[in-house]
Amino acid sequence: MKVLRWTIIVLASILIIWMAAAALISGDCVYEKSITINAPAEKVWRHTNTLKAMDQWSPWNDIDPGMKKNWTGTTGQPGEKLCWASEKDEAGKGCQEIKKIDAAGKRIDTDIQFLAPYKREAGSYVKIVQEGNGSKVTWGFTSKIPFPFTVMKVFMNMENAIGKDYQKGLLRLKDLSEKP
Repeated sequence: MKVLRWTIIVLASILIIWMAAAALISGDCVYEKSITINAPAEKVWRHTNTLKAMDQWSPWNDIDPGMKKNWTGTTGQPGEKLCWASEKDEAGKGCQEIKKIDAAGKRIDTDIQFLAPYKREAGSYVKIVQEGNGSKVTWGFTSKIPFPFTVMKVFMNMENAIGKDYQKGLLRLKDLSEKP
């Protein structure tokens, strides 16, 4: 009986500490990666202003070249939507939809719904800034971890999770944009 009481006290203490820590940690996740491209912002923008254009440099196409894709909506307008389905868990299943396009400011914002292997939502954006004769491109990802799982943020390393994919995609965008 004494062992059971101490086990309950220890487990309750761990739960209280977890909940207190979770309350103090923000669930907001933001990750960005940038690259300098030796091409004018307008040229780079042509490779980022639609979901079909972004699909040309997407690093995730390598996971399953045969993944099924379906585009709906007006290309390059809010509401353009790409849904994909793959048998491979790394690619999974989901949809990405353009939410906002700022052609003058060279920024596109999208919402992503991952449906498999597990459900979650995220945001993504690409912004381009003219720098001299070239451009700086920033590709970003935003997500929210729900309470009480915010503690997991302490153990997450977004660079390890998606950094290589973002770098690969940005290098492909650079190659596309710098071609004559």
